[in-house]
Amino acid sequence: MSSSSSSSSSPSAPPVPVPPALSPRPATAPGPRGVDWRVRFGVLALIWGFSFLFIKVGTDGFAPFQVTFGRLLFGTAVLAVAMVAKRDRLPRGARTWGHLAVAAFLLNALPFSLFAYAELTIPSTLAGICNATTPLWGMLLSLVALFEDRPTRVRAAGLGIGFIGVLTVLGAWQGFSGLDVTGTAMALLASLSYAVGWIYVRRTLSGTGSSNLSLACTQVALATVQLAFVTPLFTTWPQRFEVLPLLSVVALGALGTGCAMLLQYGVVAEVGPTTASMVTYFIPVIATAAGVAVLGETLTWNTPVGAVIVLAGAALTQTRGPRRAPRPKPVPDRTPPVREHTPPVRRPVPVTAAASVPAPAPAPLAASIPAPATTPAVAIQAAASASVPCAPGGPAPNRPGPVVQ
Repeated sequence: MSSSSSSSSSPSAPPVPVPPALSPRPATAPGPRGVDWRVRFGVLALIWGFSFLFIKVGTDGFAPFQVTFGRLLFGTAVLAVAMVAKRDRLPRGARTWGHLAVAAFLLNALPFSLFAYAELTIPSTLAGICNATTPLWGMLLSLVALFEDRPTRVRAAGLGIGFIGVLTVLGAWQGFSGLDVTGTAMALLASLSYAVGWIYVRRTLSGTGSSNLSLACTQVALATVQLAFVTPLFTTWPQRFEVLPLLSVVALGALGTGCAMLLQYGVVAEVGPTTASMVTYFIPVIATAAGVAVLGETLTWNTPVGAVIVLAGAALTQTRGPRRAPRPKPVPDRTPPVREHTPPVRRPVPVTAAASVPAPAPAPLAASIPAPATTPAVAIQAAASASVPCAPGGPAPNRPGPVVQ
């Protein structure tokens, strides 16, 4: 499920960032197979809601690590078939594979195993409700790790309300209502692991260039390899395979991890990660109904009341504060500046230069007129204003003579 978005992870599908090129289609448009997204959204909620029932039944015949390993193995098989059908490629780069290995541990191997061990001592209804605390943990951790998620009063209130709901579910005022503290702590720790993994994926695997399906398949496959090394160290091979637990493990992996992730991939691509993340709030309701109706688990008043409080708080933590309108940027003045026309400054002709020009021979008429007594400067001006010989070829009409300032 997508990090470029704020959505909650589920127990069956780790969040995987959605490529930026994958833009959501209109919500009213049907999917590629003609099935409306609301139908696939409901199927996705049912599959993940029943996952806790499958875990509970699977642990009746197998060890918790064996349940987790089988779940990851069948889930990887479904995703691998989907990759072959779509001719998709595995991610490239050792750095990407290293980040996927860490994400596989935080989002698959560790929480899947913790939920399996938790349901040895707690009912599946309580495990489903504990899974709903993932948005609370995510909001709390994002305030520290993701600086862009600034706290608001509404989100802070949602965080407080959500943890009050957790205490209500556990019956803290009456000694946790006889619930197993270790099993409950494991379920809450699994939800915390989802939140940590979400933040890690958002910070390390966004913008890798690989498809969502490719990242998800590789992540689940790496988690399968991790459990393949761990399971033989802590478990022994079962002496017999009971049919119902085996079918539960197959359904948990093929449906809850494989097909559910494909459904999630399609819903996110069609309506966006924000709408797709709303499936998280249906999971505890379906898990509680399945545990009571199918497994006959008892339900006290504080469990559903606390679940409603948890979901209300989780919903508040996913709200965003009002966006501030961006300040209008000043429009640059593109008018070209008006340049004033400055006439060129003419340099005065040096007196020595003008005096060095030989004066033409005076005309006979000018010679007969006696020159008045003048100063040398006036004499120079009179000499310069006299007629100048024209260029060869005739006189040039309207050709100005030299100007002496």
